[in-house]
Amino acid sequence: MKKTLGTLITELRKENGMTQAQLAEKMGVTDKAVSKWERDLSCPDINSIPKLAEILGTTVEQLMQGEGKESPAGAKAQEILGLVLKAIPLAMGVAVTALTILNKLEIKSGMTMLGIGLACVALNLLQEKKN
Repeated sequence: MKKTLGTLITELRKENGMTQAQLAEKMGVTDKAVSKWERDLSCPDINSIPKLAEILGTTVEQLMQGEGKESPAGAKAQEILGLVLKAIPLAMGVAVTALTILNKLEIKSGMTMLGIGLACVALNLLQEKKN
């Protein structure tokens, strides 16, 4: 979800344990200016955006696009998704093998399970390529 520049500045400032006054001091502006940025009543000078991004530990692109640093919860969710997308193909392969050995596998079911496994492999590859 996209955020306003002011909301993002507020979140990143707090994540970095800074007060408005501390951010203002580092930026060479008043705490009132920072307050206005955070309330979306004004914006930082365009020439100061790179410095602001550096102080807040993000990039100019992320600030301008309304994206902050990836949250620890978001990173954990991505990690779990990656594990699931690796586990499902393995589970499907084991199921098809076991059912074949037991002579209990219907062709249609086997093809469906292998298809699900392949789809998960493809999704995992796309996710890894994205990251």
